[in-house]
Order: sequence, then structure tokens, then C-alpha cells
Amino acid sequence: MARHTRPRRAVYLTPFHGQTLDHRVRGLLMPSALDTADQSRRAAAPPPRQPATSSAGHPSRTLSIGASGTALVMAVVSAFVVNVGDSVRSLHAGVAGEAWGLSGMSLGLAAALLTAGALADDLGHRRVLRCSAGLLAAASAAGALAPSMEILVAARVLQGVAGGGLLAAGLGSIGRTFPSGRARTHATAVWGAAVGAGVTVGPLAGAGLAAAVGWRSGFWVEAAAAAAVMTAAATLTELRTAAKVRLDLPGITTLGAGMTLLTAALVETRHGWSAVTTLVLFCAATLMLGAFATVELRSRRPMLDPHLLAQPQFLASISGALFTGLAVVGLMSYAPALMQQALHISVIGSAAVLAAWSATSMVVALAAGSLPSRLPAQTRLIIGLSLAAVGELALTRLGTGTSWTRLVPGLFVTGLGTGIVNAALGRIAVQSVPHGRVAMGAGANNTARYLGGAAGAALMVSIASAGGAHRLIDGWNIATLVSAGLCALGVAIVASCRVWRRRNPRPGRDRSRGNELRAVVPTPWTPPTPSGRLISQTASEGNPSTTNLDTRRTG
Repeated sequence: MARHTRPRRAVYLTPFHGQTLDHRVRGLLMPSALDTADQSRRAAAPPPRQPATSSAGHPSRTLSIGASGTALVMAVVSAFVVNVGDSVRSLHAGVAGEAWGLSGMSLGLAAALLTAGALADDLGHRRVLRCSAGLLAAASAAGALAPSMEILVAARVLQGVAGGGLLAAGLGSIGRTFPSGRARTHATAVWGAAVGAGVTVGPLAGAGLAAAVGWRSGFWVEAAAAAAVMTAAATLTELRTAAKVRLDLPGITTLGAGMTLLTAALVETRHGWSAVTTLVLFCAATLMLGAFATVELRSRRPMLDPHLLAQPQFLASISGALFTGLAVVGLMSYAPALMQQALHISVIGSAAVLAAWSATSMVVALAAGSLPSRLPAQTRLIIGLSLAAVGELALTRLGTGTSWTRLVPGLFVTGLGTGIVNAALGRIAVQSVPHGRVAMGAGANNTARYLGGAAGAALMVSIASAGGAHRLIDGWNIATLVSAGLCALGVAIVASCRVWRRRNPRPGRDRSRGNELRAVVPTPWTPPTPSGRLISQTASEGNPSTTNLDTRRTG
């Protein structure tokens, strides 16, 4: 019978790295010399620099500011949807101005989210939060004073850039402050509820202010709220990587250009998916995103590590966010237009009906924090997308004389699924990346969400308006079926993003090592020590043995 041996662990013997020695070894080899060297080294060395964490400060303050910033961004995104008609008529703009006004903030978000997340990790979460809130206040004021549709669209794009910084840095600071366990589950659930709260309050507040004071008043309220977030963010403890970093300027440039061109191409699909302008923009976006991939593969410290794309959990995070945007955000973005044009519901009435979806998602996301933390975020994504598909199926088969009450059950069930998804996306976005890159993970997740939302909105408009204005309801029925199918596809893709394990083919071998991950994580190489000696011992033995490693490397 073969003799089984336990894995051996190794520690270098060197007076310069005495802190890595096993205590039992230190008692056997040169104890007095090592202790003396340790004491002199510690006395001469400066005190270690501790990375800033807000855990020592006020975690609840970090959570409240991060969630408030997220809710504000979502409110700014959704408020303009219900009063864009007033702004178009006031500024004498056409269909193109309306389309770009609706999509301007999405363009800014898609272009800035991932970059803002990387900058927050490198330069500091508080700094990016404050700068982004200040930019949002300035952009909102510019929108309120806009004399033309071109200026208003530019202000919306800047609002999107600022919103990207608030979303990425806000969720990143929450991920840093709540590193794991039930506390993180609760915190990301609160963040998910903030997403639903913003989508609920934004249309209602925007419609109410537009009816009472005028559409410009909403921009002034947004500017004041952004200024308040900027002031509150000054009280946070700074969070960033301890190492001195070098910005990935080529990556930032190529990614921003690629995302801008891609979002612009999606906006221009209103002229048709085969239009010359649309095709040129798609080709240009492909070239720039290809250049971004090349730059990141060659970079020593890339903004987005390409190796993350081989991690199942990161793929699940990106896939879940993308299909949430495609199948849910895209359909719900078109729902107010359907209610106003086909069902003849007022602006405020359509916002109130849509709240059956958004308010439900807010409540459910908050309640999801009480679910067992051991329930994986990936499983929650599957449950949420499945419920969203069921709810969207209930929204089909509308007729010409359909009442708004017919929409409520489907919107409610879709809201149940969306709330679970929002809470799960916040959690998986920060746990699928290294601890020092949580803001980048949040940026990547939200980038996929808003790109999916832009593509989904363009797809829903194309499907619903294919038969003309008199057949909007027929187009809506087809669009809901397509959205439910996209949800089902998202469920399948997220379910396939799992860590595959292999079983030991030999039943007689040690079963403790029978299930191993297929992915091999290399250990870093440690330079040879001055003595060139290695101590090795088994876990159950107390007598070390030495091996000469003058010509060997470890790792």
C-alpha cells in the first residue's frame, strides 16, 4: 500500500525576514540572533502605513451617502423621461433632439462608469464622489439655463459622466467598508433599494414639478441635491489603494471613445439598424473597443484586468447586469410612452402606474438583505430574472380598450424580480473582483447594465413602432414576449457561469483533495534569501529539515 504524505510547507530562514518564520522553527535555530535582528529592524523601520478604511469611522454614514448618491443619479436619469416633451416644445427641437435628450445621460454613463471606478480605486473614493457630485450640480444648473436643445443635450451628457462617478465610487466605498458576510449583504441590499427609490421618485417628482412650475425647475432641484451630496461626502474617510499608481491613460481614452461611439450607434438606430450612420458608428465603436482590449492586454497595470473575464463570478456579474438592462430597463423605459400614446394616460398617471414596478423593486431589494447570506448572489440573479420573465409575460395580450389596471399585476411581479436582481447585482459586483478594485467592479457592472438598457430601449422602440402609430399595442405585445425571452436567455447564461470542479479519478487517493478548482492561481515568486536555505516541515512534524535552494525558485 502506498504511503500517504501530507503537503509540506516552506518558510525561508533569513534574519531580514524573521516575521515569516514559524515560531517553532525560531525556537530551534538562532533564537537570540533572530530576536535581536527583529528588535533592531522594528526600531529602525518607520511605522507602517495603514490603508484608510471607513470601518474605523462611520460605516452607516458611508452607506447612507453612497446610497443617497445612487438614488439621486437614478432619479435624474428617470425624471427627464416624463417631461422631455415639454423641453422639446419649449426649445423648438425636433425628433432628433428628443432622441438625444433622452439618451444623452445614458451616453455619459456608459462612457464614464468603468473609468470612474478605476479612478476611485486609485485616487480615492471620497475624492471621486465629491468631484462627481460637484460636476452633477454644475451640469444640472447648465440644463436649467439651457437656451437651446444642443446645450441641453450636452448638459445631459455631463450629468451622465458625473452620475457614473457617483455610482461607481458610491458602491465601491460600500464594498470597501463592508468587506464580507451578512453586513455586506445588507449594505448591498440597501444600495439596490436606492436604485428602485430613485426610479420611483424621479418620474413622479419630475412630472409634478413640470406641471406646477415648469420643466426647468427639476434641474434646479437636482443641482441642489447634488450640492448636498458633495457636502456630505466631505465627512467620509478616504479610501484608495495604498500603492502609488499610474493612470492607464491609453485605456481610459480608448474605452471612453468606444463606449461613446457604441451608445451613439444605439441612439441612431431610430433611423434603422442598417442605416449608413448607424453602421459607421458601430464599426468605429468596434475598432476603438478592440484597441482598448489590445492596450489592456499589454498594460502592466490595466484598468480592467483581462483575466477577470475568465472568472465565472465576474462573468455572471456582467451577464446579469447586461440582460437586466436589455430585458427589463429597456422595456420599462418605453412603458410610459405606450401608456401616454396608446392608452391615453396622462404624464403623472403614467409615472404613477410605473411606480407599481419601481416601488415594488425598492421594497423587495431592501427585504432581500434579510435573506441568508449563504444564498449565493448568482442564485439570486437566476431567481430575480426568472420572476421578471413571468411578470413581462403577464404584460402581453393588451387590447385597444385596455385599462391601466391590466398592467399592474405584471408590473408588480416584474418589480419583485427586479428588486432581487438589484440587490444581487450590488453584491456580486463588489465580491467578483479583488478587494482593492471594488469600484472598478461596480463600474464594469453598471456599464453593462446601461449599455444593455440603451440597446434594449432601441430594440423595444424598433419592435413597438414597426407597425406605425395605430399598431403600438400590437408592437408592445411582441416587445414583451421578446423581453421575456431575453430574461430566459439571461437566466441560462448566468446559470452557466459557475466554477467547475473535478473529482479525483482515483477512489483510493486522499479525498480531502478530491474537489479542486480547475482554475490554477499562480503563487507569486519570492526572491532567494541571502542564506539560500529553505526550511520545510510537515504539518504534523516538529523537526524541520533544510534543503539547499541556491539554484531553485519557488512559486
